[in-house]
Amino acid sequence: MRILAFDSAASHCSAAVVTSETVLGEVSSADTETHSRHLMERIHQVLSDCRLCLSEIDGFAVTHGPGSFTGLRIGLSTAKGLAVAAGKPVVTISTLDVLAFQAREAGILISPMLDARKGEVYFSRCRFTTGSLIREMKESVGEPETAVAGIQEPCIFIGEGASRYREKILELKGDIAHFPESEDHAIRASALGQLGLAALRQNQMADPSLIIPLYIRGVEVRKVSGNFGIPKMNARLKKD
Repeated sequence: MRILAFDSAASHCSAAVVTSETVLGEVSSADTETHSRHLMERIHQVLSDCRLCLSEIDGFAVTHGPGSFTGLRIGLSTAKGLAVAAGKPVVTISTLDVLAFQAREAGILISPMLDARKGEVYFSRCRFTTGSLIREMKESVGEPETAVAGIQEPCIFIGEGASRYREKILELKGDIAHFPESEDHAIRASALGQLGLAALRQNQMADPSLIIPLYIRGVEVRKVSGNFGIPKMNARLKKD
């Protein structure tokens, strides 16, 4: 089974083709412009690198949040369109679960964190035991102090939020705080693909028409004078 996985929930835009045996290909980059300009380019690139066409893909995996409001909408809209066009199943995975999966070999408590801006992070806590990712805390949002409260054992902090607030976390947790290499803080589509394959095997497919982002924090609506706050269809989306 081949699965096409892609993520645009944070600063990096990533796409990968994964099978039960291996990662066939992966492309990832940090984009300074909105992911709407780059996600399909990444998808086309990884399919080309793997010498595959869309009809040879058996399913899709996409992150549903938390993360950038605009990035999540772009990723989920792309997944809906591809799933309907190809007639193939789609699964949605938590961004924080993907990050935790990337730290599965650490053998200790895992706290994935994404930058939520306004001095806050999206966070959860997980362990990887007996081949499964076990979430010990649901996805939440709060200040870094809140995110690390109660942790009294060695813990690996991973994600762009952990990277941004590394010094604060070290100040609060000292020697029990651990961090991966800097490049490992980005969400990897290959990890998403592996979780997606497991979800497909368990028949955890999503109905494309019912997929919605997991925002956690409410969406801020900006009023635009002259059109009642409704953006024009051809307006450029800005990365939030």
